[in-house]
Amino acid sequence: MVDFAGAKNSVETVLPAASDRVDPAAVPKRRLSTGALIPAIGLGTFGSDHAPAQQVADAVKGAAAVGYRHFDCASVYGNEAAIGGALAEVMAGGVKRQELWVTSKLWNDKHAEEDVIASCRQSLADLRLDYLDLYLVHWPFPNFHPPGCDVTSRSANARPYIHSEYMKTWRKMEEIVDLGLARHIGASNMTIPKLQLLLRDARIKPAANEMELHPHFQQPELFNFVVGNGIAPIGYCPIGSPGRPQRDRTPEDTAPTEDAVIVEIAKAHEIHPAVVCVKWAVQRGQTPIPFSVNPRHYLANLRGVTADPLTDKEMRQITAIDRNCRLIKGQVFLWKEGQSWQDLWDVQGEITPA
Repeated sequence: MVDFAGAKNSVETVLPAASDRVDPAAVPKRRLSTGALIPAIGLGTFGSDHAPAQQVADAVKGAAAVGYRHFDCASVYGNEAAIGGALAEVMAGGVKRQELWVTSKLWNDKHAEEDVIASCRQSLADLRLDYLDLYLVHWPFPNFHPPGCDVTSRSANARPYIHSEYMKTWRKMEEIVDLGLARHIGASNMTIPKLQLLLRDARIKPAANEMELHPHFQQPELFNFVVGNGIAPIGYCPIGSPGRPQRDRTPEDTAPTEDAVIVEIAKAHEIHPAVVCVKWAVQRGQTPIPFSVNPRHYLANLRGVTADPLTDKEMRQITAIDRNCRLIKGQVFLWKEGQSWQDLWDVQGEITPA
């Protein structure tokens, strides 16, 4: 059984032996509405406050060496320039650009029409790429907060979701596709009411919606909505984000890797509970993007989705442990005093008004 003890702080620098690596062709793929294929597992690159840029870049190189071809990036992570160097080395080593799937994201302070394309071009320059496979609007709110701020931070110009303003941003996202800067565009952290409006008004429909998905937060209604509308669900925090920033932690949070059901399934398969969460995600039909800088861990995740699948019974058991426990609540994106973080997520089925 793989020992993941100390996963947040322990990093191995020696890559696994070649015999332990996974053939990228064996990794499951998803077919998008455009017909394009995306690897059904990717390496997340949000290092939070505990993994410096070069360490994340080294993980990208290591992950590519063991078989990863999908990398989920974002300008706000502050490490795209370092990752660009890693991707250049990967391609110089023989991996063709068309074998890779690279995602980046538009940050909140770049929603203005004049900033969208420039921000995409900057990510391309940093990542040393001619095009992105997927470019996402990171959050539907244009509310900026400084790096490292606490949960009470609020943008002086914060405002709620305004669909007409979002569509101005989306038109520029569509132009990014027209210019060949990105093959696909998508959304992130959207809700059903917001996506309904976007689907109604978009010329180029979102290819994906990136959203929090793990066994304790399965979002079945949103999951079924995106799949039913030909949008690929990409799941962040697939193992419960044990390394998430302190500001995102609240006393009621739970950890799916500590759930008795997950632990028992892990024992049956002789794997770590984190790998059970990743297996479940891929078999359910979403694309998880677990983050790790530890070669043993990211290799275990990749190997986990290519062999020894969970049984139908185990999948049903995991479905039954959903706790509706959102871990990334987004308080820093609120726009007025006295609000609950739930106002960001349209929990009543309607977009929260100003």
